[in-house]
Amino acid sequence: MVVRVRPAAAERWDDLVTVFGRRGRDPSWCWCQRYLGSGTDQRPDRDNRRALQQEIAHAARPPGLIAYLDDRPVGWTRVGPRSAFPRVQGNRALAKVLPDDPGAWWITCFAVDGRYRGSGVASALLDAAVDFAQEHGATAVQGHPVDVAAWRGTRVSGAALFTGTMAMFVAAGFSEVGRTFAARPVMRRKLSAPRGVTEATA
Repeated sequence: MVVRVRPAAAERWDDLVTVFGRRGRDPSWCWCQRYLGSGTDQRPDRDNRRALQQEIAHAARPPGLIAYLDDRPVGWTRVGPRSAFPRVQGNRALAKVLPDDPGAWWITCFAVDGRYRGSGVASALLDAAVDFAQEHGATAVQGHPVDVAAWRGTRVSGAALFTGTMAMFVAAGFSEVGRTFAARPVMRRKLSAPRGVTEATA
């Protein structure tokens, strides 16, 4: 199964709405705005959908990537400079373990159509996000996934895995640099010279 990953451009907006499914009808849902502002910015009446749409339409660099299977949009990830995410930069627990690196990029989240989970879509998005960051001069890519093996509950819900799994990051060449909680490792992959591959085989 081949997963093709493309930058989230204005002409692909409807594809992103399709990925979000029923939540695509709810303007107050996160719409990947969680890490962009302060807690006071996350008002119940805030139109997060429009905020992301405007961001994609006017951004000098796409803020995320969309995955496709047979031309059907099935997944999304947001990736960008760590400095662009105030709620990452201002997180005290993260600050204790994150190395000082102005060129580091951050992967905030993954969204995968429930019908295609377990098909390698998130892994393809992760690989493509690394390549995308490298193409744009990142020195490293970081993320804050869930270590499912260390989860204390009986079962990890899909909603709790929106930042990805540690196993997925390890498979993509990331290493742990520390933990904010027992099941929340901070993962990092150091990058070298830019390269450009945005297609992955799942």
